[in-house]
Amino acid sequence: MASIQLPPVQTPVAITDQFIAQQTESLVLKERILSLSGDSFDVKLVTGEPIFRIKGKPLSISGRKSVFDMADNHLIDIVKERLHIHSTYVVQALDGSKLLEVKSSFSLIGSNATVIFTPSTTEGLVSLNMKGNWRSRKAAIVDAATGAVVAQIDRKRFNARQIFFHQQTYVVMVAPGVDLALITALCVCFDEKNND
Repeated sequence: MASIQLPPVQTPVAITDQFIAQQTESLVLKERILSLSGDSFDVKLVTGEPIFRIKGKPLSISGRKSVFDMADNHLIDIVKERLHIHSTYVVQALDGSKLLEVKSSFSLIGSNATVIFTPSTTEGLVSLNMKGNWRSRKAAIVDAATGAVVAQIDRKRFNARQIFFHQQTYVVMVAPGVDLALITALCVCFDEKNND
């Protein structure tokens, strides 16, 4: 996957400025096998360099997951909002304010989700569409305004982790100019939607 390059986005797509990809990056998200919460991930660049840790909160009604950088700085939280017809996930800042919302929608062929947020680099709202086949675990994340692919998610299938422990591994390709923390959060939402 490292040889495939996504074109850079025209305007940065980010909720934080410190993790914006300077080139096409491939992230590997591996669900931890021996996690007490069952929803914790290690996130590395395809080169093996760790970049984020995601810790699931055991017995959380909202399924809260906290994203940390490798210096153990708490960056954001991912929660599932209840009382919606369609699955809805929210990424929150540390003060509890909503940074973005992911709403799934029904489609006859595949599945769709819409991501709405105010970027860290510009004014106004940004809308991304996650389109793919939730069951085969592939999706493209596309900027609704420009049609640019900002990331591609691919779940690795039929490995021993999945067969014996029901633990997933995702490879996510991220375009230059896109926030790696944002795309990591969207991949976790994608995983949660698959497990609903």
